[in-house]
Amino acid sequence: MTIATADLYDERGDDLDSLSLHLLDLGGRVAFDGLVRTVRCHRDNALVKRVLATPGDGAVLVVDGGGSLESALVGDLIAGSAVQHGWAGIIVHGVIRDREALASLPLGVKALGSNPRKSAKDGVGEVDVPVTIGGVVFAPGRHVWADADGVLVER
Repeated sequence: MTIATADLYDERGDDLDSLSLHLLDLGGRVAFDGLVRTVRCHRDNALVKRVLATPGDGAVLVVDGGGSLESALVGDLIAGSAVQHGWAGIIVHGVIRDREALASLPLGVKALGSNPRKSAKDGVGEVDVPVTIGGVVFAPGRHVWADADGVLVER
C-alpha cells in the first residue's frame, strides 16, 4: 500500500466509507489493500479456510463473524495458506488465534482480538456476498484499504 488511509480519505472523501469499529493489527503487515472477497460465518471457519486456500491475487478477505469473541476464525495454518496463495490481508469481525505466529507473517490481519478456542468446521455460512460490519457494506469486488488509522472501502 502506497497511500495512507487518512490521505486517501482527504482525496476521495464521500466516495469512501470509513469503518468506525476498532480493530487490532495482528498480522505482520499493518498497511494493506486489495479487492474485497467475503465470508459470512458464525463460529465456523471451514469456508474461511477454503477461500484462503485459493489464489488471492492480492485480495483482502473480509470475514463477518458477527463480532463473536467465542472462537477463532483464523489461525496460523489458515493465515499461512493465505500467504502462500497471494492474499494481501484478512479483516475479521471476530477473533483470531496464534497471535504471535500471525504477527510474523507477511500478511495484514485486523480483528477484534484473539481467543485460543477453535471454531467448528461444518462449512456453514456464505461466500462472496455483501456483508455489513459497523454500518459499512463490504461488497465483493470493491476496493478496501487498511492501515494503522483504520479501514476504508469504496462505496
